Amino acid sequence: MATRQSTPTRGSRRVAASRPSRAPGARGATRAPVAMTDAETAPEHWLRHIRVSGLAFTVLALIVLSIVVLAPGLRTLVAQRQQIAALEHDVAAGKDALDELDDQIARWDDPAYIEAQARSRIYYAYPGEKVYLLLDPGDGTGSPTTDAGAPISDEIQSTRVDWMASVLSSLATAGTTDAPPGELGKQR
Repeated sequence: MATRQSTPTRGSRRVAASRPSRAPGARGATRAPVAMTDAETAPEHWLRHIRVSGLAFTVLALIVLSIVVLAPGLRTLVAQRQQIAALEHDVAAGKDALDELDDQIARWDDPAYIEAQARSRIYYAYPGEKVYLLLDPGDGTGSPTTDAGAPISDEIQSTRVDWMASVLSSLATAGTTDAPPGELGKQR
């Protein structure tokens, strides 16, 4: 039967050999044994005494696996929720626009509103009323202008355009070109 030799445990210290040893080339110098301290910090002590069982490792593996499996589904869920919120916002904006249009329809049911719109938009007046249309823009120039600022003339003007030549030119261009219809007017 084999005998078991004792091995030093964690708490034990190894003691150097009892006879002194000399360093090569040193005269009379001896080595003294040095004792190591067993001062262990709290984190080192905690890490040394951790035990991981098979069950703990299996639970940890299942948690990691579930995160890997569920992450794409959660990303899709979040994207769909954002899309639903945007669509709900669009529906609310549409309902507001519908309410505004309903209010406008209700205003057109009022005869006083219709009369006011006819007077202001198309200058209608009751028979016997005198309507004055002021052409002075109010800047003191006395001449009316368009919205772009061009002066409006009160004389009838005629343009000198040879319409027959214009029609023949248009027919010749349309018959001899390979350009699509949308680009024909842009060639000039």
